[in-house]
Formats: sequence, structure tokens, C-alpha cells
Amino acid sequence: MSDVTEIVVRKPDCVVGGERLAVIAGPCLVEDLATTASIAEQLAEICAELHVPFIFKASYDKANRTSINSARGPGWQKGLEILAEVRETVGVPLLSDVHETPQVSAAAQALDVLQVPAFLSRQTDLLVATGETGLPVNLKKGQFLAPEDMQHSISKVASTGNEQVMLTERGSTFGYHNLVVDMRGLQIMRSLGKPVVFDATHSVQLPGGMGGASGGQREFVAGLARAAVAVGVDAVFLEVHPSPDEAPCDGPNMLPISQVQALLEQLTRIRGAVSAE
Repeated sequence: MSDVTEIVVRKPDCVVGGERLAVIAGPCLVEDLATTASIAEQLAEICAELHVPFIFKASYDKANRTSINSARGPGWQKGLEILAEVRETVGVPLLSDVHETPQVSAAAQALDVLQVPAFLSRQTDLLVATGETGLPVNLKKGQFLAPEDMQHSISKVASTGNEQVMLTERGSTFGYHNLVVDMRGLQIMRSLGKPVVFDATHSVQLPGGMGGASGGQREFVAGLARAAVAVGVDAVFLEVHPSPDEAPCDGPNMLPISQVQALLEQLTRIRGAVSAE
């Protein structure tokens, strides 16, 4: 695999782009402190057992929902408070989306990685603001962009002097409530010199597929994740929940947390085989 810039999220053991496959995982949305902390604890235990670098993900505000009535979370201020407490009590590094430039400073105080959602991957002011925090930035490739076009998004963050950028693939959209993953894009983005993350659960989302909400095909998550690791990604992104079908959003494409360990065991074996070549 080609060389990429290692992103050190938290020293010494949480590195994206290093020897080990990293995992970004958590629920779609911050629900409450007890639920969020419980999921973080379970995932941290699984990843520690497998010696997998782990970053906990939960969105404090889902601002790009299908419907005005879709669940968005507890509000950005309360959501960040909950995440900060999870980081303190569980001891895990945190990643969450930032949607608006005025929120970036507050988010940077609570988080270890700032994520720019796919729909906002060309928003210059937002990208520059995230770069100015000095934190690692996870840029999700827009569903409407060719993989090589992410070089321009990287450049916007890097214009601040911050080179800590990782790229996430979550599929391309052609409308009609579907996303398609072209595995060539993973190699193309990695050739830009930045670690690449494969978002296995959003890639099986069916945007707007349930009328006022997104559908999903979680039965394809494991297969796509295995393929992406075989191609050579640096991390996998998984949205998980104890009871996905009862989750406030993204339920149809989330994995039950009970399935996570078996999948990660498979993925780490594939990673080992690829690295040995």
C-alpha cells in the first residue's frame, strides 16, 4: 500500500493510517448520556480486546435530515456536553459532525476529530474553520464528487497549515434513493496521500427511501467492509446501536452492536493478510 500521512488522534495508541486498521464507530445520534456512554464502553472494550485503534462517533446534531420532522438530537450545545462527558468518563477519543462555521470553536473543545459531512465537503469557510482548530479533520467525500476532486477539499483545510486530514467514502448517488460504491475510488483517494476511511453503514443507506426518512440495506454492510479492507483502506466507519430498528435515525443501515466484534475480527484478519503481501 502507498504511504499516507499518519493521523495521531490520541497518543500513543490511536493512529489512523498506521500499521493497524482503525475503527470509527458509534450511534448515528446522541440520544442521552446513559445510552451514549454505554455504547461507547461496549465498543471500547471490543476494540481493546482486538488491539484496534478506536474513535467513538455520535452526531450531536443531524442537520441534514430528510424531513423537517426527522430526529436531530438534543441540540448542539447539550449534545456537545454529553459527548464531552463521555470522553471524560469512558476515556475514548471522539468524532462528530460540524455543520456550521460558528459551531466549530465549541466543537473543537469537546472533540478529538472534526468531521465535515459529505453534503458540505466543498464549503470553503467551514473547511478552513475546521483546519484552523489544529485538530484532525475527517472529510466525507460528497456523493456528487469524483474521488480525485477531494484534493481541492484537502487543500482548503491545508491552507491553514493543518495537514491532519483523512478522507471518507460513503458512496456516490445517482438519485432514485440509492448509493453506489466504486472500490476504485478508495485507491484513488488514498493516492492523494491521506488515510482513507470506508463508511460501511452509510454506503448501504437508501436516501429518502422511506418517504420522509432514509432506508437502508444493512445485510450488505459486512460484505462491503470486507471488500474495502481488502482494497487497502486505513479505517472503517460503522454506525451501530443496541436496537437499530428502534433508533431515532439511520436504523435500517446501522449494525446491531452484538455483531460488531465478529465483523472486526474478520476485518483485522483481512488487514493482516493484505499487509503481509
